Amino acid sequence: MSLLILIVDDEPDIELLFRQQFRRDLRAGRFDMAFALSALHALRVIEAAESASLILILSDINMPGMSGLELLPKAKALRPDVPVIMITAYGDAETKRKALENGAEALLTKPLDFVALRGEIDARVGLAA
Repeated sequence: MSLLILIVDDEPDIELLFRQQFRRDLRAGRFDMAFALSALHALRVIEAAESASLILILSDINMPGMSGLELLPKAKALRPDVPVIMITAYGDAETKRKALENGAEALLTKPLDFVALRGEIDARVGLAA
């Protein structure tokens, strides 16, 4: 069974950026990535994912329709075992507090530090292996 990381962001360019940053891991089959352009789509992906394969959810906060902060408790209700890391361009203290209070594992700011993110992913892959 392959390990799955879900990235939720309304910016379509995010998929290309993540696929470039993690191309070796993806080619080697260490994990797979699914992309959702909205929180509603993300909920469908979470519901459809087999219980052990989804290892991490990365979600932008500012999205049209349902925000990442609104998605967070719904995602945690569906899969309390899966850590959620929120991503935002605005890393103010209030946003961080709301994210952490609602169950986020961490809050990363854009532009993303892919070295730190790789560390988070490597830790999750190691735990799931």
